[in-house]
Amino acid sequence: MYLYPMLKLLILAYDFPPYVSVGGLRPYNWYKYLKEFGIEPIVVTRQWQNKHGNHLDYVQEGYSPNVVVEKTETGTILRTPYKPNLSNRLLLKFGDAKYKILRRSISGLYEVLQYLYPVGPKSEIYAAARDYLKTNKVDAIIATGDPFVLFTYADQLSKEFDIPWIADYRDPWSQNFSAKKSLPQRKLEQLFEKRIVPGASHINTVDNLFKHKINSLFPNKSISILSNGFDPEAISSVKGIEQSRDTLTFSFVGTIYLWHPLEHLLSCFNELIRDRGINVKIKFYGSNINDNIEEIVSTKYKSLINKAITVPKLANRELLEQLAQDNALLLFNYYEFTGTKIYDYLAIGRKILLCFENDPVAIQLKNRYYFRTIETDENPQIDMINSTHSGVIVKDREHLKKVVMDLYQEFSQTGMIHCDSVGVEKYSRKIQVEKLAEIVKDITKIDVPGDGADIRD
Repeated sequence: MYLYPMLKLLILAYDFPPYVSVGGLRPYNWYKYLKEFGIEPIVVTRQWQNKHGNHLDYVQEGYSPNVVVEKTETGTILRTPYKPNLSNRLLLKFGDAKYKILRRSISGLYEVLQYLYPVGPKSEIYAAARDYLKTNKVDAIIATGDPFVLFTYADQLSKEFDIPWIADYRDPWSQNFSAKKSLPQRKLEQLFEKRIVPGASHINTVDNLFKHKINSLFPNKSISILSNGFDPEAISSVKGIEQSRDTLTFSFVGTIYLWHPLEHLLSCFNELIRDRGINVKIKFYGSNINDNIEEIVSTKYKSLINKAITVPKLANRELLEQLAQDNALLLFNYYEFTGTKIYDYLAIGRKILLCFENDPVAIQLKNRYYFRTIETDENPQIDMINSTHSGVIVKDREHLKKVVMDLYQEFSQTGMIHCDSVGVEKYSRKIQVEKLAEIVKDITKIDVPGDGADIRD
């Protein structure tokens, strides 16, 4: 046990397990590992019910009208009530198709008011954190966004209780390239961002591109890169799972954006199955457009019927178990930024196919839909795959056809696809948690044992 008093870190995290979200894994790993580095975590999140297995879980009512407190050997979790607003209730009752304009108007109103007053469903996190701080001392606060209203809460709590706070950007805020935002909305968000973030003692983000973006707004702020990484315990639990030897299976995980050449990829596989007679499957895990994929396949690429399979969102451990049984992993090019799925891809030890490096159709989609505010030649995904020898950088559609045929031949002969990757250990989330612990110790100006070197009985 620690003989030296631990520092205490209050973590404001909207996404958090059991909600199935990549964003929730970041604060979950802080909660899981911080104690090993001298920091006791107290997480304030909302109550989640995974009743739907889709986007409706995000607006589903909580399971208790009271704050539910969970204490474990790794820390404390405060799960706050969640009451859907009128927009959320209409969505739950009538689905996406009805009352779109009314729902958007209500959501837009709350989106502005929540930065000015503690209103809306998310405000329960602020109320619970404030109540906790009235009777409990913490040494620092960290808010991870989005939603970025958590930055507002952290800043207000910091001023009221004289506690330093850290702004953790999982994505850019007003500069977010992937969100469908009007120019006035971006300007308003930038106004809030420039008012709130200067109060932070430190800023974290996930990769170098985001650091450049944030630095353009706050050139005098100290910014650290804490990569997302993979959970070493979760990966360790699936290491013994063997690839399936029945059918060569390519898998894709997560969100598909407008600038991803989805149909280009599907048409390639459709052509190979139709003209070459190969027997392969493509699985899409937790995609945001599962219905669209199924419609595209059924109307345009009929050779992919029963070959392109959509899978609803799965808890991270279950997802890793499924991926470990598949043979190769598909990754769309994220160009200047890293994304999140590449870390689990690297850790799972299956060959990665990055699509595409220089494909004309992909470039057209990028030019049309890929929003960026800073020009850079960096491509961290390609650098990571090359340095770890973990996959193939697919140049274009014709190159993909050749790569798939080569892998199909390898699978036919050996019953598996080899991946001899090296050096992926450095992308462990635990290493990133250690970096966070050092940042907390630095901003609190308290000298405590570092590097996880606790004094034990």
